[in-house]
Amino acid sequence: MVSTTASKTLSSRISNQEIASWVESAKPMLSSNDSAVLRHALDYSSQLYTDKKLPSGELVTRHMLGTVAILITLKVDSDTLAAGMLHAIADYLDEYIIKLQADFSPTVAHLVEGVKRIRRIQVFGIKENATKHGAQIEVFRKMLLAMAEDIRVVIILLASRVQTMRYAVANEAPKRTEIARETLDIFAPLANRLGLWQIKWELEDLSLRIIEPARYKKIAKLLEETRSRREQYIAQVVTELQHELQQADIQAEVIGRPKHIYSIHKKMKHKDLDFSEIYDARAVRVLVDDIKNCYAALGIAHNLWTPIPKEFDDYIAKPKGNNYRSLHTAVTGPENKVVEVQIRTHEMHRHAELGVAAHWRYKEGTSRDARYEEKITWLRQILEWKNDVSDAGELARHFKTTLFEDSVYVMTPQGNVIALPKGSTPVDFAYHVHTDLGHRCRGAKVGKMIVSLDYPLQNAQQVEIIAAKQGGPSRDWLNPALGFLKSHRARTKVRQWFNSQALETTLAQGRTIVEKVLQRHGMTAIGLEKYASKFNFTKLNDFFIAVAKGELSNRQLETALNKPTKLTTTQSDLLADRKIIARSASQQTGNDICVVGVDNLLTVLAKCCKPVPPDPITGFVTTRGRGIMIHRQDCSNLSGLSSESAKRLVEADWGSLNDKHYPVDVMIEAHDRQWLLRDISDILSREKINVVAINAQSRHVRATIKLTLEVSGVAQLTRVIELIKGMPDIISAARK
Repeated sequence: MVSTTASKTLSSRISNQEIASWVESAKPMLSSNDSAVLRHALDYSSQLYTDKKLPSGELVTRHMLGTVAILITLKVDSDTLAAGMLHAIADYLDEYIIKLQADFSPTVAHLVEGVKRIRRIQVFGIKENATKHGAQIEVFRKMLLAMAEDIRVVIILLASRVQTMRYAVANEAPKRTEIARETLDIFAPLANRLGLWQIKWELEDLSLRIIEPARYKKIAKLLEETRSRREQYIAQVVTELQHELQQADIQAEVIGRPKHIYSIHKKMKHKDLDFSEIYDARAVRVLVDDIKNCYAALGIAHNLWTPIPKEFDDYIAKPKGNNYRSLHTAVTGPENKVVEVQIRTHEMHRHAELGVAAHWRYKEGTSRDARYEEKITWLRQILEWKNDVSDAGELARHFKTTLFEDSVYVMTPQGNVIALPKGSTPVDFAYHVHTDLGHRCRGAKVGKMIVSLDYPLQNAQQVEIIAAKQGGPSRDWLNPALGFLKSHRARTKVRQWFNSQALETTLAQGRTIVEKVLQRHGMTAIGLEKYASKFNFTKLNDFFIAVAKGELSNRQLETALNKPTKLTTTQSDLLADRKIIARSASQQTGNDICVVGVDNLLTVLAKCCKPVPPDPITGFVTTRGRGIMIHRQDCSNLSGLSSESAKRLVEADWGSLNDKHYPVDVMIEAHDRQWLLRDISDILSREKINVVAINAQSRHVRATIKLTLEVSGVAQLTRVIELIKGMPDIISAARK
């Protein structure tokens, strides 16, 4: 094994002779090919690294040698060793990818580039929000694995972090506390998930030593022994228990490890225990072939050493909620020291380590993610296989994986990490941040570059949304062929917005119909809630919706009211023959229209010509109890009246308008284009004009749009038509 202190003994200026000596010390752990590749990497980088230092103050060469020493203990391949030595070269060598591909291999260049890409991310930007911090850290870990593409990149990062922590402990490195917290949050859990136990334990212990030095020293003192002494003790326990099992003819694998300091600290803190109550500071695990031998091994352990009362748990008879199964007991072992013993079958062990009850998931207490657990299981199996794979090419094919390509991880300007489906766009991002931001999304910046709304986001990109002050989504976003939306969440939010708009339109239509019925009968003073109750509606909106959908007809609405006063034949003749104009004697009706010489007479605006103030108007006396129909004087229906019908015409004029609004039809011809309807709607919105109905058709790149607008008069109508005419691609716009 390479000495873990080898790099520390080097002076601040590392000579070629010292490097050669370091290589010699590493040779027993390396094959001849690994030694040659590593030597080449050292020679290649030595001139570039000369006297260069990392932000921590550590010499780059010293850091690389320490990193490689750790990688050697993990038995990685030669490409990984070379990349471990060269992974800082990107900061000192131009066109490093091309040069590394030529001087080493495409794999080495790929690994070095992978490490550089991940190092660009500023982890310290993750906020320490009490509720969001844990979730953000979890997403960040996934982003690291997703960006790595090749899991060996993560292994190099972990080895580099161990060396950084060793240096930070031995020296007053800048930001050492922040580095230690980052290590606990990000890198130790990653090592744990990948089954790199020694890396995990060392990272946790070194972090605790920096963050809580007094606590670390207290626990270390309580243990009253060095790590090597504890390891020797565990080896003694393993030997004695293995011998007794063999004597009983039980095939078993006994493995053990001393409890590391951080684990003891965590258990004491979380369970509020005293050190004397920690019974698993030293632990062994027994793996047997079947359940029967589990209980047989338990009996042998209790016969060999004295069991501690109340420290036995049978998770085989009563598995945990995650189906974890094992026997746990604590005994007073050799030298009267407490030892925890776990006994399980090989199948139970595989389940606990790689299945749904994976150890890392149980320890971290995070929520289940079945697909992600499958990926971690696969990666850990790959790491176990690496010792049995002799062909470097085959190993590379195993390591390179697209398991994480179903997600993309991007960051907000505040440094929060967001996970989205692969191929997501800025619109997906906006809806994930906030629904209202999605509705108002009009553009986006990735980094400092403005991108289109259908731009596919990439890992680790920082996204900023350009939003309008108000507005809504485009229907084009729901078109799969245009590629604006990838996530189901965003698509659902857009549909909900349009559904709500349709509901508002339906409510408005129903209210308009009801108000017109009441107006025709001169009963506008009646309460709408009271009117709705006549039809057994407790909610007014439900009443309006039923009316708009035609579930309640006009005849039903009128029947529920008092019958309107009909014109008698005498009244009709009187109106038809009257020639005197006496507006001063007239009275205003519900439509604010004055009819010559008649009081309290029902008037209705004709739908054929839809008169609007100050259009010249004429009244036509109906014979069906509908009072007087008001037409524009140039209405084609009036010009075609027979002489008999013409006698029913009466003079009329607009009375006091009182901010009334009147429906009018507008026809628009235009060259069809994207966002045409949205641009027209923007003008109508600015002019505060309500749209009662819309009908749009497009043929041969030519759009025909019919709008029914509610306007206060001709002046407002003329203004909005002129504004529409001034838009691009408009051929014509006119009142129908």
